Amino acid sequence: MSDRIYIIDTNVVVAGLITAEPESPTSRVLDAMLDGSLLYILAEDLLREYRNVLLRPKITRRHGLSEQQIDQFLSEIAANAAWREVPPDANLPSPDPRDAHLWALLASAPAAILITGDRLLIENPMPQRSIISPAVWAEHFNR
Repeated sequence: MSDRIYIIDTNVVVAGLITAEPESPTSRVLDAMLDGSLLYILAEDLLREYRNVLLRPKITRRHGLSEQQIDQFLSEIAANAAWREVPPDANLPSPDPRDAHLWALLASAPAAILITGDRLLIENPMPQRSIISPAVWAEHFNR
């Protein structure tokens, strides 16, 4: 296990859960989260977003899990995470206003690397912070 710490965007968790490709970068990130080989931080807002997105009808049809199964899955995700309390007023302007909670979490953990599939975030990173795609993580950091 690496000593790097990550923040995993919701789109990576969702893509990892619904992909049919077990060796895809998003699947590998999710597997590493679940088996404890990836050190990542989580905050209440991000966990809530994971749940809300995973329970959207269109997404539910793709993964086929019940609400109870999603809650169990998220319990496993939460159990392996390093928890971070982010003050409610800490949301910072981000390239995508819906991702202000990610920006606040990233600001609270200067050493963290955000893994996201969101091109807007990757192409407009927070100054002095690292933002990478799942493919970059799989190629360079998953050793």
